[in-house]
Amino acid sequence: MRFGSFDSAAIAGSEFASRYPGRYYGSFMRFASKLCLCGLALILLLSASPLWAANDPAIFPLSDVKPGMKGEMYTIFSGDRIEKTDLEVIGVLHNAVGPKLDVILVRLLGDQVQQTGVVAGMSGSPVYFDGKLAGALALKLGTFTKEAIGGVTPIQDMLEVEQSRPATSPEAIHPSAVSAPAAAAQTFAVTGASSKQLLVPIETPLITTGLYPETLEKFGKFFSSWGMAAMAGGTAAPSPDDAKLKPGDMVGFDLVRGDLSISSGCTVTLVQENRILACGHPLFGFGKVEMPLSRAHVMMTLASAAASTKIITTGATIGTLTQDRQTAVMGTLGAGPPMIPLDLTLDTPAAEKKYHFEVIESPQLTPTLVAAAAYNGIIGSPAYGEGSTLQLNGTIQVKGHTPVRLDDLFAPADQTTPAPFFLATQVQADFGRIYSNPYESPQVERIELAVKTLPERRWATIDSAWLDRSIVSPGDTVKVKVLLRPYRGPAFVQDIPVTIPPQTASGKLELVISDAEFLNRNVQSLAATTQGQLPGLEEMIQLINRERHNDRLYATLLQPTPTVLVEDKEMPNIPASAINVLNQRQNPGGARLLWQSTAGEWSVQMHQVIAGQDMLTITVK
Repeated sequence: MRFGSFDSAAIAGSEFASRYPGRYYGSFMRFASKLCLCGLALILLLSASPLWAANDPAIFPLSDVKPGMKGEMYTIFSGDRIEKTDLEVIGVLHNAVGPKLDVILVRLLGDQVQQTGVVAGMSGSPVYFDGKLAGALALKLGTFTKEAIGGVTPIQDMLEVEQSRPATSPEAIHPSAVSAPAAAAQTFAVTGASSKQLLVPIETPLITTGLYPETLEKFGKFFSSWGMAAMAGGTAAPSPDDAKLKPGDMVGFDLVRGDLSISSGCTVTLVQENRILACGHPLFGFGKVEMPLSRAHVMMTLASAAASTKIITTGATIGTLTQDRQTAVMGTLGAGPPMIPLDLTLDTPAAEKKYHFEVIESPQLTPTLVAAAAYNGIIGSPAYGEGSTLQLNGTIQVKGHTPVRLDDLFAPADQTTPAPFFLATQVQADFGRIYSNPYESPQVERIELAVKTLPERRWATIDSAWLDRSIVSPGDTVKVKVLLRPYRGPAFVQDIPVTIPPQTASGKLELVISDAEFLNRNVQSLAATTQGQLPGLEEMIQLINRERHNDRLYATLLQPTPTVLVEDKEMPNIPASAINVLNQRQNPGGARLLWQSTAGEWSVQMHQVIAGQDMLTITVK
């Protein structure tokens, strides 16, 4: 708004004052002052009106979209320069990706898209008709099509990402949005491009720096299952302008930062105040989330007959991704969410190497991201060599709880699977148990992993076992001999002394010679940790910390008397009367009955991974 009217009033006032001095001049000036105040009030009113009306384009309703209409899409092909691409409407596909979820099918025009087709990273590129925002390019038609055919998610559906909040929320992007449940679980972007699917989400580039090809080979299927295409990328220095986003710019979603970085990225559809809409389809489909947003920069677009993609770098953190839903993702600009610190120390005879990472906290992603970071750090050290045995000592710090201990030995059992992969998947499994607990949402504060390399493949299997005598009396000590076959070298015999408890009744007992895994799985069953049979997460952690270690050889004496497992406690040799009481109760408090009791357990430190089991019978006279 130009202030020309106020300037002319000032000039007229000077002339009026020269002709009519005194109170007339004062009256005129008071009138002019009121006029100025009214004008300023009008300006403030306009500036206080919703940014949707002030800065954003009008909405082009889906009902007005007709075949043959001309429009344009805005995206970046290189150098952070937003370019216009012409397009033509082919038609509207009703219920294309779900009930009441329509798609505008368009043909992209121009020499550039004829070379690239629909590009990984274009998801979210805003589409306009008559200068009005119609939606975001989000899907592609086929994989090897000769034409650049894409699917546009209507902007009305994208705005419904806010429906997970109350309609009165002051943070609602669209004030007229009608509250309804979001269909986050029915995400159509969780699958990659399949030969059986014609209209599929555009792949989201997976931007990695410091990721070795071996790591991508082991964990690539995890990311591709979410519709992500791994590509070369990098990191960019932070800039004060990183948060100044416009529709058509690129934005990144950081999963891992530090000595290894893993991010994904797509195009911004709408910027309003401190909020953005992007992608036009889910990133993962998790619903409400907290992931760091970063500025993404396009270095170039790589044209490919199979799958063109944007080569991207990510810059500074500029905000938080807050919603990841069926038709769009939404974020707020500002500070990013906290991430989990992960410290990895690799100790080898040659040197000690330290790595530091930060990982997002997500029950679905964190276990695999931690495993990938640990695996990548180990195999990337020049001091690590294939065939080494790895000793892990680590902790998972969970807020308000005892630390989860990670202590075990890992040796490759064959020539194709390296020991770091066994270690990484074990860490992944431990994280999965913590996050999948039925008691509370855990808040992981820190992860510390210390890995020491030991020479050679320290691995042996239990071949057979025998007793120096099989008929004993209570209180006797018998010697168990176990034949072990190492990975290489001659077999050897390990003795385990076993003392029969003095109170043992006459009869037959079973003696189980085994590795730790067999006992953890069968004797001290951890089924209660996933079935809600413990008082809470603390008891579950205590139970996990009591698990046996795989570098020990175990001898477990079992007797045919019942054991009741109540929460995290074992009650061996329980009498029949107590069992009847439990059976008569409506709610036995998560008690479970085992038909054997542990009479004793002995173990020997072997300094190598033990595998296998054998059964012996002892007769007590």
